[in-house]
Amino acid sequence: MFRKYLFFFFLFFSFTSFTQNVFDLGVRQIEIFFSEPNWNDTLHAYYSNNLDQRLIADSIIIDGEVDQNVGIKYFGNSSYNTNNVKNPIDIQLDYIQNGQSIDRYNRLKLSNGFRDPSFVREILSYEIASDYMPTPKATYANVYINGNLIGLYSCIQSVDDDFTNENFYERRGPLFQLKNTGISVPGCSGQLGIFKYYSDTNCYKKSYDMLSSNDWQKLGNFLDTFNNHFSDVEVVMDIDRALWFMAFENLIVALDGPINSIAENLYLFKDNNGRFSPVLWDMNMSFGSFAAGLSNPVTNNDLQELTVFHESANINNKLTNKIFSNERYKKMYIAHMRTILNEKFTNSFYINRASFLQSLILNDFNSDPNSFYNQNQFTDNLNSSVGLNPVIGLSELMSPRVSYLQSLTEFSANAPTISNINPNPTAVLPHTSVYITAQIADVNYAYLGYRFKFSDKFTKIQMYDDGNNGDGVAGDGIYGAFLDVDARDIQYYIYAENNDAAIFSPERAEKEFHQIPVVSGLVINEIMAGNSISVPDQDGEYDDWVELYNGNNFSLNLNGYYLSDNENDLFKWSFPNISIAPNDYLIIWCDTAGSSQAGLHTTYRLSAEQEEVYLSDPNGNVIDAVHFVNMITDQGYARVPNGTGIMKYQNHSFDAPNTTPTFSNEDYNKIKFRAYPNPSNNIVYLLGVSGNINVFNVMGEKIFEDIGIKTIDISKWESGMYLIHANEQIVKIVKQ
Repeated sequence: MFRKYLFFFFLFFSFTSFTQNVFDLGVRQIEIFFSEPNWNDTLHAYYSNNLDQRLIADSIIIDGEVDQNVGIKYFGNSSYNTNNVKNPIDIQLDYIQNGQSIDRYNRLKLSNGFRDPSFVREILSYEIASDYMPTPKATYANVYINGNLIGLYSCIQSVDDDFTNENFYERRGPLFQLKNTGISVPGCSGQLGIFKYYSDTNCYKKSYDMLSSNDWQKLGNFLDTFNNHFSDVEVVMDIDRALWFMAFENLIVALDGPINSIAENLYLFKDNNGRFSPVLWDMNMSFGSFAAGLSNPVTNNDLQELTVFHESANINNKLTNKIFSNERYKKMYIAHMRTILNEKFTNSFYINRASFLQSLILNDFNSDPNSFYNQNQFTDNLNSSVGLNPVIGLSELMSPRVSYLQSLTEFSANAPTISNINPNPTAVLPHTSVYITAQIADVNYAYLGYRFKFSDKFTKIQMYDDGNNGDGVAGDGIYGAFLDVDARDIQYYIYAENNDAAIFSPERAEKEFHQIPVVSGLVINEIMAGNSISVPDQDGEYDDWVELYNGNNFSLNLNGYYLSDNENDLFKWSFPNISIAPNDYLIIWCDTAGSSQAGLHTTYRLSAEQEEVYLSDPNGNVIDAVHFVNMITDQGYARVPNGTGIMKYQNHSFDAPNTTPTFSNEDYNKIKFRAYPNPSNNIVYLLGVSGNINVFNVMGEKIFEDIGIKTIDISKWESGMYLIHANEQIVKIVKQ
């Protein structure tokens, strides 16, 4: 059976381009061509002018994909130097030609590895942080200019409208970068400080770069509340993201940022809920390679035992000073730091991952003609200090730091325990009420955070053990909270604290959360809003589609029912006189064809970026609704278990029962495996693979199999194409 599928796969895709995403982990090849003979002098001059000027490259080739008239400039502070051949590079693909991009990204930031002998700090930092907060995507790139290799770079996603759309589901919004503090400006009292408030918004223009429209007053209003009305801070700031941000930077001693006395390397974005969020940026000097702001001389011990509430007493750093003045926020901050510590550091994940990253780029690092460090320094810096101005080794920093943190009372204190989380009733129907309960031990206070849409903020309500909140008998250790539901699934988490410590469930909240399906007999069972090559309609067109499932034991006539993508217009498209049998499926194509084609076709399409689908009965009552964001191309978003479960990404099951995926929504992009390098003539690294691995040639013959390996030696294989099957997916590789 699988072999037949493999033949189909090959025949169907044999004429399809298999390009990698620009931010897939590996080493991209970026070739820049200037007709300007003095391009380097011009880029230096533009940098000195500080007017955001860019030199136009005639063309740029990224892994074989060609774009023309691209804007290039140098950027950076200490990493930039007129004497460097390899300076940080900012590439703007749509500088001249509107809409020009690669894999939908129009801007790339290339870091040169200054002050990072290991060349893994930036990539490793973003990889780890991405499990807990929005972070830029990151990979590596060899950069050539006019045919000459300049060197190996880190290639980082820009924090721009593409980034905010992916992570905040909002392209446009106030966006600022904090740039300057510690200087005196006439008319602005005292020194410019981190998150400092001024009544004159002109003072902000000295501290921040505004990357949106005229939003200075919105920034001023936020900082007024943050400084002068801190009890209302959660109205204007996503405090959870701020706490994750601060905990991560402190844990890995990333002092080139706002948790220190340094202003740079922080973006602020105002989301569609009216809250500003900090965005992690510029991790090239993380893991202790930047020590300015600490008392000289800075020792390794100063970095290893950096206090967890660093800068809490600094009145010029309002971010740390204000947030660490709140005892609950301090407990949440420690809970987040403890989660990162346990998941990424006590188990040596970070150093194993760093070693793996080095293995990926070793040959490219050695081929770099303008590297700041040699190979011995590159490998040694994983574990020890190297360089004339020594850069502390990763494990040299983190191994003692882990021991230090674990010795602190904040980390050794016993937090509450949360278990037996359940809805009451267990089956939640649309437009009803539900109690969410949990067994919580050793607790003084607990709350439930809940929402119904990815783009909404979590509403927080206190949980009680009083016998009146679906929690059984008062004082039995069962806590409950009551909420009314509409027709959408419930996303929620629980927070609990005692006098000494706090805990979240799930521990990665709010990035991750529990879910409860809200369903009746007739449901929206699966959606595909990125149907590129998966399922054609009766005319051979690859349209968006919605699948309904009738879980009742009787047939339903849908005449007068409605399907809509707009909560303000629930009657957007009406069903004709058609029935759906019990335990059967019905497909509706969302393609604007209406009645001009056979089958059921709506008058609207779905947006893969963000959308809601509403199913309403003839009286206008919404009986099911599904919200999705960033729909994965050619993947189904489906109820699992079929007809009754929460929505998850899976290999689509068009007009058939939904299967149980082996991954969660949050982990999908991590488990999706990749092969690198590809093409190759030697070793192929399998990234993100678990379980059985099978390799087939183009005739469908299995030529290799193993369990759980991370590399395949293909040096003795014949040249050509092969298909690797793992993680319930297929990836094509080419042997050169």
